[in-house]
Amino acid sequence: MIMPRSWLPTPLLSILLLVVWLMLVSSVSFAHLLLGSLLAIAIPLLSRRFWDVQPSVKKPGLLLRYILRLLGDIIRANVEVSWLILNPWRRMRPTFVEYPLMLEERFTITLLANTITLTPGTVSANLRMDGRTLLIHALDVADEQALIDEIRERYEQPLKEIYEC
Repeated sequence: MIMPRSWLPTPLLSILLLVVWLMLVSSVSFAHLLLGSLLAIAIPLLSRRFWDVQPSVKKPGLLLRYILRLLGDIIRANVEVSWLILNPWRRMRPTFVEYPLMLEERFTITLLANTITLTPGTVSANLRMDGRTLLIHALDVADEQALIDEIRERYEQPLKEIYEC
């Protein structure tokens, strides 16, 4: 008997691929549903060997709180960046910041880098080869240490608790 896990390694990814396919073709006809389903099964199967093992979420409640905090921070940062752009007399202070990482797993480092990039006004520019430092570009920074402390407190520490790394 064929186990569903062997031909559907990531059900959520498959569902997402199917939904994205249907949105791309702007149709829910039988043919597109069938082709989308085949792609949703084939793509994860063909790319599975390239994936890293992902750590499991140890505290889902904290993950939900992290997502809500991130959404709030994205909205707040959008307002701040809009204010910076709309006020030409306000001088921006762009800078690159070397952020020392406490995280060690590649998956959680990637989540942190993506979180920083999702927040308007900051971009994760580079992960150093040793995996200990993340280079961040920020649009307006008055105090580099304050930015480092904010990222550590708001994002990195919760990721450590969520994945218990």
